[in-house]
Amino acid sequence: MENFKLLKIEDSLKNSLNKMNFTKPTPIQGMAIPAALEGKDILGTAQTGTGKTLAFSIPLINKLILDKNAFALVMCPTRELATQVMEAIKSIISDKINIKTALLIGGESMQKQLRQLGNRSRIIVGTPGRINDHLKRKSLNLSATKYLVLDETDRMLDMGFTPQIEMVLKFVPKDHQTLLFSATLPQNILRISERYLNKPERISTGATSVPIAKIKQETLQVFKENKYDELIDQFLARKGSILVFVKTKRSADKMVKRLKEEGHSADGIHGDLRQSKRDRVINSFRKGLKRILIATDVAARGLDIPLIQHVINYDLPQVPEDYVHRIGRTARAGSEGSALTFLTTDDRLMWNSINKLIDPNFKSAPSNLRRNFKIKRRGKGPNNKKRKLREEKKLNFKEKRRPFAKGERDKSRRGNDNSKFGFKKKSNFKDKRKSFGKGKSEKPLRETEKKDYSFNSKNKFFKKKQTKPAGFTNNPKYLEKQNSENLSSDGERKKFNFKGKKKFKSRNSRPKNFTFKKHNKKRRKF
Repeated sequence: MENFKLLKIEDSLKNSLNKMNFTKPTPIQGMAIPAALEGKDILGTAQTGTGKTLAFSIPLINKLILDKNAFALVMCPTRELATQVMEAIKSIISDKINIKTALLIGGESMQKQLRQLGNRSRIIVGTPGRINDHLKRKSLNLSATKYLVLDETDRMLDMGFTPQIEMVLKFVPKDHQTLLFSATLPQNILRISERYLNKPERISTGATSVPIAKIKQETLQVFKENKYDELIDQFLARKGSILVFVKTKRSADKMVKRLKEEGHSADGIHGDLRQSKRDRVINSFRKGLKRILIATDVAARGLDIPLIQHVINYDLPQVPEDYVHRIGRTARAGSEGSALTFLTTDDRLMWNSINKLIDPNFKSAPSNLRRNFKIKRRGKGPNNKKRKLREEKKLNFKEKRRPFAKGERDKSRRGNDNSKFGFKKKSNFKDKRKSFGKGKSEKPLRETEKKDYSFNSKNKFFKKKQTKPAGFTNNPKYLEKQNSENLSSDGERKKFNFKGKKKFKSRNSRPKNFTFKKHNKKRRKF
């Protein structure tokens, strides 16, 4: 299909598409719209920013124009995406078509949604949680639903909406058409398609894990402590609107506060904000009132803001697939954009897994190169003199301790060449040990042997150097007393032996054994 005019749709819908200047469809639209108009179930995958919303909206509206009693349900993972889908559908619906809509999302007034449902809204767009709330209240009736769309299904399953989706599908009649669209196609989506889709037509345009070719991808290696300064440099160097992705809600709030204090035009978006606040932030960014938007992965999926020219990954995502969705926020609808990723040493494993997702033939850097990088980082580079000396000592020690052959070992034990390998004779060691006996020694020790073993005499272990008294005095008795005390202490040390327990001279000096008498008196009875 080369033109929307060739589609077999109602004239009122064709006119509204002409007013919106939709003339040439994207690849996913050209393949999905004709199959959906024939009433087939569709399992579609495509890159972000390729026009999936219009691919299911045109057949949906055409079906409701033809069947006045039919209803349509569109489920989205996030409030932002649901709001965006609703705006796209409303833009196509003209006054002549006259189909009422209802937006069922969390964070908005329940009374407002009840009024919309009371007006017999035939197109219902919402998140699984709020749709279930209305089903429990019995304010939503899905018995006439003939058209079901699951948008960004992989994201809904990642967010834990599987039981809620299955609960909603119980209220939908079996005779309906299902369109399932996703950016990626994991195994859990294939299982859902087997259960709930009837012979679906598989539609895929390009590799789902490969970013759009018009996105210029760059990386910047930084240290953790320098990341914020580098981010400010990028803000000053780049022109146009910038979307910055961080890991946590807290870091998003802290960064926005700091940027505002420094005079930057910035705002933040994450899951803890009220819906009204989130809408205000996105609208101000769309209109160009704010230049910088700090976001968590809430904004990574389905957020269509044409003005985004640069995406900066301040922190890497938790899941490799989210990288493709993050950078897909730029270069929307055929325009060009750039994506910059900050990399620290802790991001190596995640970055390798992201590269493997994008390019299956990707090979990570060899382990020895990474080891050399770590060594240099710790100050153990090749020019380190201390390291060189340590290595030389190790080599010399290994050479001395080289293994012997059997014959050489026996000869070294028998012969007199022990000194070559640093071993002393066993007999010499015994002779030296004899000299430390009780005054009996066959041979006196030589000075050279004493130096080798650093044993000068037995008294060295016990004698202390006689030091002079610390103070100065003219009293000769004090000095005599001091010398006599030192001598007596040395003599006592030599004669000191442990000869068992100390004997007391008399029985009176022995400590008494104390015994405690128990009170045997009976308690009085009152």
